[in-house]
Amino acid sequence: MTQLDHQVHSVGPEVAGLRIFKFIAFLYGIAAYLVFFVTVLYAIGFVSGLVVPKSIDTGTETGTTEAVIVNLLLMSLFAIQHSVMARQQFKAWWTQFVPKPVERSTYVLLASLSLLLLFWQWRPLPAVIWNVENPELAVTLVTLSFAGWVLVFTSTYLINHFELFGLHQVTNHLLGKETPAPRFRTPLLYNFVRHPIYLGFIIAFWAAPTMTAGHLLFAAVTTIYIFVGIALEEHDLVALFGDEYRQYKQRVAMLIPWRRSH
Repeated sequence: MTQLDHQVHSVGPEVAGLRIFKFIAFLYGIAAYLVFFVTVLYAIGFVSGLVVPKSIDTGTETGTTEAVIVNLLLMSLFAIQHSVMARQQFKAWWTQFVPKPVERSTYVLLASLSLLLLFWQWRPLPAVIWNVENPELAVTLVTLSFAGWVLVFTSTYLINHFELFGLHQVTNHLLGKETPAPRFRTPLLYNFVRHPIYLGFIIAFWAAPTMTAGHLLFAAVTTIYIFVGIALEEHDLVALFGDEYRQYKQRVAMLIPWRRSH
């Protein structure tokens, strides 16, 4: 047996098996990201009422009470999953069972599935709260809504889109690289508001030329959840970055640009 044969034989089965598991984790991360990407595209159509087969104002109509209860339960399921799994205490417990490299991908996948369930089971409430009849103003509102979605996507890329949605972690794992420790950065938009992603969602949900009761319920509840999510997220960020983040809070407004927070 040559020296090369000996080296290949000595590292063969265990290393090959480890590489297979790394590759499976990588494929899992890609699959989770693709599910997320499809979910977000559907969310845009769901809120705007364009292209998708079932939007926020379509589907089987039920009684008002049933519709409100079901919709609140669906939004609560997403909110609880999305908030609880993002907390550091949960992550510390959760990674005892889920490998750390795929923890973020699993979080993204479950959040996407809970949203898809919401889209599927959402009950419309078609009563019209307002309807903008001026065509120019209606187009302006639709454009503003899409601008909100653009703000969401742009903001994710500014802070590392692929890390936020798990691809960075599974790629580093596949290549045998350590995921770098988180560092505090405030690129571009983050110098004007602390949470441009959430601001984008609020704009996208509220800028509607036709606002039905169902759309209003969705926009109102998600906006409340956004403020709760900000409080939880900033608590974690202060714990992680300390005075650096406290000074950032004093310097930059939460959601309204160029307005100093208190």
